[in-house]
Amino acid sequence: MSTNRRDFLKLSALAGGSLGLGLIPGASNLFATGRAVKPLRILVLGGTGFTGPFQVQYALSRGHKVTVFNRGKTHPGELPKEAEQLIGDRNGKLDALKGRTWDVCIDIPTTLPVWVRDAAQILKGNVDRYVFISTISVYSDNSKPGMDESGPLAEYKGADAMKETPETLRASRFALYGPLKVLSEQEAEKWFPGTALIIRPGLIVGPGDESDRFTYWPVRLERGGEVLAPGDRTDPVQFIDARDLAEWTIRMVEQGTTGTFNATGPKSKLTMGEMLDGIRKVTRADSHFTWVDADFLAAQKVSAWSDMPVWVPPRGDSKGFAEININKALSKGLTFRAIPDTAQATLDWFHKQPAERQAKLRAGITAEREAAVLAAWHAKKQ
Repeated sequence: MSTNRRDFLKLSALAGGSLGLGLIPGASNLFATGRAVKPLRILVLGGTGFTGPFQVQYALSRGHKVTVFNRGKTHPGELPKEAEQLIGDRNGKLDALKGRTWDVCIDIPTTLPVWVRDAAQILKGNVDRYVFISTISVYSDNSKPGMDESGPLAEYKGADAMKETPETLRASRFALYGPLKVLSEQEAEKWFPGTALIIRPGLIVGPGDESDRFTYWPVRLERGGEVLAPGDRTDPVQFIDARDLAEWTIRMVEQGTTGTFNATGPKSKLTMGEMLDGIRKVTRADSHFTWVDADFLAAQKVSAWSDMPVWVPPRGDSKGFAEININKALSKGLTFRAIPDTAQATLDWFHKQPAERQAKLRAGITAEREAAVLAAWHAKKQ
């Protein structure tokens, strides 16, 4: 597996992150979107990570009754008081789920198929529908642009998937992430045949992303000056704002939709240049881009995706990486915020983090390394 692919899997696996609801920019008007025709009883497994709080708040704003099940350790007390809190653990402490009924369960944080199986054994017959939040990392082949939900899936080659743990996942350097997500999808469909909804997000970005994927770019452009921009400005990129994913998931639940859907964006092809131009609109600093080709970056040991977040060169095994087909989701009402909106919300959130958190981004090239690579690029051009 390539370094870029491994970095993607690792960052995707960590995307649950943590998000304090008090730090959501614009929360007062973000969810004023009307009421659902039929209020539902929604169980959210997780709910305190990256997309979960947005999902919970949006569901409540639509008039649904929401119950969250988690350990109560991530930002305790920060979910709205209207959301019922059940305390438990996916590692065998599921008693709080017993003897209760809901219209739908949304499983946000699961990577391990044993977690789906154990929860499903309790919820079977007590939940009408099961929503599993998966990932586009389930696909084994990113070489062809336009891949839809029928694309080939990663295969698990271990001894017993039901014995995999968070520790064995990390020990694999997240090579198991995609295969285990595939098996988790299958468990959801096994226990809830015909009533499961599988959502496969791409790169999730926006306020609350603790991995600093995407965040690197607004922060970097805000600093100003010459900015190292990777590859060609026409290279494609894809991502989805956490708020857009969360809200669309609730709307899909309201529609009673089942099946499998890729969920990334935007609606039409987006280039790296267009993304950076959109981000620059919300920064006041004077910044300008120097585009450095992929081969030179590779020679300088500047990694796509990790050192240069969001971007992967569109060639070889990664030619279709940022051109996943989302027509099926678009037909079901998936919508997208404008890039400046996502960039501004991300900056507003990031600026409210502790100083030590802001001092060291968790993705992207360092300022010193960026300057050195730019100097080498200019020297080469002379």
